[in-house]
Amino acid sequence: MNGYSIPKATLGRLPLYLEYLRNLSESHRTISATAIANGLSLGEVQVRKDLAAVSGAGKPKVGYECDKLISDLERHLGYEKLTNAVLVGAGKLGRALLDYDGFEKFGVKIVAGFDCKERVIQMGDTSKSILPIKNLKSYCKENEVKLGIITVGQASAQDVCDKLVECGITAIWNFAPCILKVPSGVLLKQENLALSLAHLKSQLS
Repeated sequence: MNGYSIPKATLGRLPLYLEYLRNLSESHRTISATAIANGLSLGEVQVRKDLAAVSGAGKPKVGYECDKLISDLERHLGYEKLTNAVLVGAGKLGRALLDYDGFEKFGVKIVAGFDCKERVIQMGDTSKSILPIKNLKSYCKENEVKLGIITVGQASAQDVCDKLVECGITAIWNFAPCILKVPSGVLLKQENLALSLAHLKSQLS
């Protein structure tokens, strides 16, 4: 990935810009930073700085060529090559993530799910394989998996996290309602669904 020299906050906004541009009609050949800022309800100065970090300054009175800007964003986010991911925890949430095919547009391919319950494995009805957890290490090695997704309960989450690290996983997306400990060099993204829902509720009038 080419984005390590880019500030973390900027990297966090790049997927927003990319999705916004991808959803524009084909008639949009160029677009200004102002239009992007308005479309995403972001500050114009911030958008200009973010885009300048990955694609330079737009042309005066013209803005950015959409195709080139999309290509620059994809390059800095490392989307030219799919990153293989595995998911551990084939419950309802895990299966929903396994069946979602939108991740590949952003450079991630969930190649398989894993679970410790034999009944879950036998009843797997997703489009992806659900394999026994004992096969996790060999599978990750054979398929060059670098990203792990955790959708198990709180009690099992740290153990699963440790197993993923042992398998050579360098980035973890955690849906379990707990804070995990990872060694230096392993990226961790915490997804707290209850907290997000509570935040949304607090915004209701």
